[in-house]
Amino acid sequence: MSKRDYYEILGVSRDATEEEIKKAYKKLARQYHPDVNKSPDAAEKFKEINEAYQVLSDPQKRAMYDKFGHAGVDPNAAQGGFGGGGFSDFGDFDFGKDIFGDIFESFFGGGFGEPRKRGPVRGADIRYDLEITLEEAAFGAEKEIELYRTEMCPRCGGSGAKPGTGAKTCSVCGGTGQVKQVQNTPFGRYISITTCARCGGSGIVIEEHCPECRGSGQIRAARKIKVKIPPGVDTGSRLRLAGEGEPGLRGGPAGDLYVVIHVKPHRLFIRQGDDLIYEAPISFVQAALGAEIEVPTLDGRVKIKIPEGTQPGTKFRIKGKGMPHLKGYGRGDLHVKVNVVIPRKLNEKQKELLRKFAEISGEDIKQQHKGFFDKMKDAFGV
Repeated sequence: MSKRDYYEILGVSRDATEEEIKKAYKKLARQYHPDVNKSPDAAEKFKEINEAYQVLSDPQKRAMYDKFGHAGVDPNAAQGGFGGGGFSDFGDFDFGKDIFGDIFESFFGGGFGEPRKRGPVRGADIRYDLEITLEEAAFGAEKEIELYRTEMCPRCGGSGAKPGTGAKTCSVCGGTGQVKQVQNTPFGRYISITTCARCGGSGIVIEEHCPECRGSGQIRAARKIKVKIPPGVDTGSRLRLAGEGEPGLRGGPAGDLYVVIHVKPHRLFIRQGDDLIYEAPISFVQAALGAEIEVPTLDGRVKIKIPEGTQPGTKFRIKGKGMPHLKGYGRGDLHVKVNVVIPRKLNEKQKELLRKFAEISGEDIKQQHKGFFDKMKDAFGV
């Protein structure tokens, strides 16, 4: 049965501080302590919480866990073998590549005593969500972001040892970082490999830990990074900054930083792809007689002509006043949608003029709409 993630058990994020981890542990420990909580699963949960805290509260163990998961902190994670019961015990045997790799080495000249070379491992990628304005998305911008990431300890230079002291080869694994166990079974000789519990797989033992990083050789540090926003980005666009992610392991390259863009809603414009929509209010007189109005664009105000008899909802296109194409040339368009605004209050003179207009147009504004009962009478001829 697979173990739950330690961060999930304590309910903290992967970049949680030591204080946040300690606080979460104390809260959960009080909640599930068997002396306080009498539920059947309280003792098991309390054990699980303690195990997670023992790893995450230790910087060196936490670093190994972040890199390798449970296998990096559990000395029995890679150990396996046949039991004495025959074929029914096959399910407990680890047929992983480490065991078979050593079997092949023993047959093809690798030898049991020769340590396996572990190559460099690339660092993890980091995601950062950045919110920008529509104007910044249209014309591009340079933003400075701040994020936390793992970096080499500046005090010990990544060695994990207290300045002025050093490290020595692990006496348990002989500097290989691995412990091999040979098992003789009726089917032959098998080898299981585990990470050395003494040195945590590093092959060296630090006598005096660096007080800054507590022996891990790494610290969590805040870094400010400048990000160039290209014109035309939209919500969901991802910008890749190579090498700005988490550092690699054993000389491996650093991961990348991915900046995910979120464009804030604009008070005037609605974006549809590379086009923009603006709703322009006009009076019914302007709609009826025609007019010339000013409308805003991302580049400033421009004038457009409203022909007489324009109906509500009519759209006018202004070419090249939309958003830039992200991977190409040119820009989208601005679509101006006119909304005819009906005045809520009219003075007597305005009302009289409208009555005369209605009379000339042959409209009977005095005719009232029939009510429900009047319509029923008409329907049944009463």
